[in-house]
Amino acid sequence: MKSIRSRQMIVTVNGTSLKKMILLLLFIFMVTLTMVAMMTSLKPEYRISSSSIHHVTNHFSTESLVHLLAFENHYFKQILPEDRKTLKYSNYFFEMLTSINPNDPRSLLGRELPGFSLYDSEIILAGEGTNYTNIPYESSPPLEVLLAEREAAIENLEEEEAPSAPPSLTTNGKKVVYIYHTHTQESYLPALKSVTNPNFAHHPTMNVTKVGKKLAEELEKRGIGAVVDTTDFISKLLKNKMEYYQAYDVSRNAVVQAMATHRDVKYLIDIHRDSRRRNATTVTINGVDYARVSFIIGGENAKYQKNLQVVTELHQLLEKKYPGLSRGTFEKKGVGTNGKFNQDLSENAILIEFGGVDNNFNELYRTAAAVADVFSEYYWQAEKVNANTPAQKQ
Repeated sequence: MKSIRSRQMIVTVNGTSLKKMILLLLFIFMVTLTMVAMMTSLKPEYRISSSSIHHVTNHFSTESLVHLLAFENHYFKQILPEDRKTLKYSNYFFEMLTSINPNDPRSLLGRELPGFSLYDSEIILAGEGTNYTNIPYESSPPLEVLLAEREAAIENLEEEEAPSAPPSLTTNGKKVVYIYHTHTQESYLPALKSVTNPNFAHHPTMNVTKVGKKLAEELEKRGIGAVVDTTDFISKLLKNKMEYYQAYDVSRNAVVQAMATHRDVKYLIDIHRDSRRRNATTVTINGVDYARVSFIIGGENAKYQKNLQVVTELHQLLEKKYPGLSRGTFEKKGVGTNGKFNQDLSENAILIEFGGVDNNFNELYRTAAAVADVFSEYYWQAEKVNANTPAQKQ
């Protein structure tokens, strides 16, 4: 009798366990379906991707990586100072949750003080006189400024030099450089009639596109084929009732289309204008004034290292041939900036700030010629290296 009862209890227990196991499996299945549904229904910008993982890891310093490696091999800790060998988990956890670094007050003040987030930028290569008090910045103009009609001034431009001899090296008609202007209407005060307020230095036609055209002309003189896109992305922005910071979303579509249309394009150059005043954006070389340039790198793009390598070499060439012309190379990321600048589309994507609000087109055109000069030197050297590199076996 006892054995029968025992068997009944076992069956009951086993039945209960089986029911619990089935319910648990059903629960896991439902949770999995729910998570998959949530992940696939999210907008692309909110889904987990390599770029979002890259963004998260940007919150961690090189020191954090060393600590992580030290979990497997304590040898790595030897490179750290004695007072930094102990990992402070609370600091990293706090920074992950709030994006505030307790050791860097800029991470807090940048959210509270207007304009202070500007100093989130990093100076990678500093040109002459460059420091954190005069790093390049672009101010977003009020809507009424973009909609206002302004009369352009007539500048007395210098006469063109006599045509030089045909270049010894050419791209044989191939357009290898694509030039565009995300903030198309950025202009210069000397080119605008009766405008003195730097915040009003915007114009639908008298703007940075003229610099882009000049740069293309100078590249062509040196045998490098270039195509210039003068599309007014800001007008499209206004038409679609988008915010100013979304200008890169608008220009991105044009860049993608251009890369598909012009299969020979190897370099992307986005031309902008700095908001700094004349004392920071002008240099005199051999008695002649030039508009200074700045190279901007998006700190949140996957091709960061390759793009940085290109602009580093351009900066160094400018320093050698036109001392003081380059203000340096700057990394921008975080709150209040795009962080990519379409540079994730190519390993040879370049963003150049040509001059500031007070520079005139004579100064800008001289600079365009100088940039074309060093770019052509860089380009032909790179082509020579590529030609001498043995093709990889497929």
